Amino acid sequence: MPDPSTLLLFVGTSLALLAVPGPAVIYVVTRSVDQGRRAGMISVLGVETATFAYALAAAVGLTGLIAASELGFTIVKYAGAAYLVYLGVRKLLEREEAHGAVADARSRLYLKGVLVQALNPKIAVFFLAFLPQFAGSASGLLVLGTIFTLLAVLSDGAYVLLAGGVAGRLRANRRVLVKLSGGIYIGLGITAALSGGHARPSQS
Repeated sequence: MPDPSTLLLFVGTSLALLAVPGPAVIYVVTRSVDQGRRAGMISVLGVETATFAYALAAAVGLTGLIAASELGFTIVKYAGAAYLVYLGVRKLLEREEAHGAVADARSRLYLKGVLVQALNPKIAVFFLAFLPQFAGSASGLLVLGTIFTLLAVLSDGAYVLLAGGVAGRLRANRRVLVKLSGGIYIGLGITAALSGGHARPSQS
């Protein structure tokens, strides 16, 4: 178990890292603007479920397998990029009358959030590089991973609430919003595909 001073330093460092929006934040904010705060919060829960899964993997040493395997990293990276592009294309092709059905599918929103984060191999590299700086044991890594996940829920949730505050105005022009959100997903996918190798960790 890390000592209090180490925990305090870890929390401060984590909050500083989480304050910088990454792909996961952009994803949940887009969901919130497009479908409302509830959809955004459900997406946050999905994203951070995957984050916690990576934290568990880090505690038992499994994230090192992805970090050490160029092929494994590349497969997961391109799978994640392809999934984001797929979401974007589906959004662009979405009929306006079908929007209500999509917005009510809470389980689908949750699972999509899980997939978006789970298919980001840089999360594995991030935990592999970041957590061991504050703890060396499996139990210590698990504690820190849990704390980081909870902080991520709070941070991403704050972004969702802020986005929901301006969403009403944007929804006045539904067609423009659909195209914008679809374009953002596609842009995230392309960015993920073109991003560098697994030597550069990123938390989200």
